[in-house]
Amino acid sequence: MSTAAVQGSAGLDPAAQRVIEEQRARRLSRLAHRERMSLLVSAGAFLACAVLMAGLVPTDRSPGMLVTLLLIGVYALAFRLDFEIGTGSAVPTQLVLVPMLFILPTGIVPLAVAAGVIVGSLTEYARGGLHLERVFMRLVNCWHAIGPAAVLALAGEPAPSLGDWPLYVAALGAQFALDYGSSALREWTALGVPPKVQLRAMGWVYMIDGGLAAVGLAVAFAATDSPYGVLLAVPLVGLLSVFARERRVRIDHELELRDAYRGTAFLLGDVVEADDGYTGEHSKEVVELTLGVVDELGLSERDRRDAEFAALLHDVGKIRIPNAIINKKGPLNPEEWDVVKRHTIEGERLLHRVGGLLGEIGKIVRSCHERYDGSGYPDRLAGDEIPLVARIVACCDAYNAMTTNRSYRNALPKEEAIAELRRSAGRQFDPLVVEALIMAVSRA
Repeated sequence: MSTAAVQGSAGLDPAAQRVIEEQRARRLSRLAHRERMSLLVSAGAFLACAVLMAGLVPTDRSPGMLVTLLLIGVYALAFRLDFEIGTGSAVPTQLVLVPMLFILPTGIVPLAVAAGVIVGSLTEYARGGLHLERVFMRLVNCWHAIGPAAVLALAGEPAPSLGDWPLYVAALGAQFALDYGSSALREWTALGVPPKVQLRAMGWVYMIDGGLAAVGLAVAFAATDSPYGVLLAVPLVGLLSVFARERRVRIDHELELRDAYRGTAFLLGDVVEADDGYTGEHSKEVVELTLGVVDELGLSERDRRDAEFAALLHDVGKIRIPNAIINKKGPLNPEEWDVVKRHTIEGERLLHRVGGLLGEIGKIVRSCHERYDGSGYPDRLAGDEIPLVARIVACCDAYNAMTTNRSYRNALPKEEAIAELRRSAGRQFDPLVVEALIMAVSRA
């Protein structure tokens, strides 16, 4: 499996969506200067090592040109299977690499792998899915073939045998070590990704590689009598191609659905602004404050997305409140205040009708006027019973309201608003959120 794949998830959270989109865009773009330098250094060093191994490693194997081309072709076919996961692609080439190590002269395996990678990448280029420069950039992913080829060459090119399992474990370890070392160095120098980040993310990839290596070893046993036994891997490669295509379609649908939700959220925001200019502008300012607090707290991208939508739509229920009450000059009487308090429930109902992600956001919108001490509305939740995103929006909402001119009073100076937040920490607001908001506005 190609270790360009660096992060997997059972579902597409916002971080995975963003990374997959960036990766798709990168495939179609020219190489940056640092990537070209990485190509020259890493790919050049790989080719030098591969040519040296091909010339120096002794062998008694002579599978013939037809078998060699067959293995390269099947490897290219497996390399074309693109499972988009995290920052790259997972491809089941281990199914073919392992038989190669027992059929071809061990010294030429890295060159055969490189040929398969180039052939597979050229077909992707021909279909418009890859920039020509990135076809040759794929050579830097071939370092993984050097490790196991070197281990088996030092062992004298043994035939496949279950009794040699420690040797195979060593070969697999050498593959992972060379692959991680080369990819971590490349990502660090070309893209600035720290090696520790790579190490944390690659573990599950190597677990999958280990499983596929066992299947590849079974294919190698089948090819003991005839090298054409490697064709037994082709049906599995074909089956995986169906899964890869279905995964890509599912990812495309999820990205389209995300854009639809975002478009709907901003459309509803525009409806709020058209209905009440102050409320619409207020919601946009609360969004900026909320995202600043989310960043201060170091929350996940999923939380960041939810916070953006909740802040934008926290007052969407006010479109169901009469404008005479919303725009009333002076304090509201108890009956009018009871009507206003229903806007969180109306907002939840409205978003629930939209459904999906916005239906989930509706649950947060309902809680955006709860108080930390349990005296808020509509459900009198307290402390951690209130969703964290709702606690953030509530604090940012109040700060923006205090620092904005209203129909019944002028805006407070920033310092007074901050002092009021601190006085209300632990009663109306989450103290941690208050401090994060103060830090965010102090940076602005």
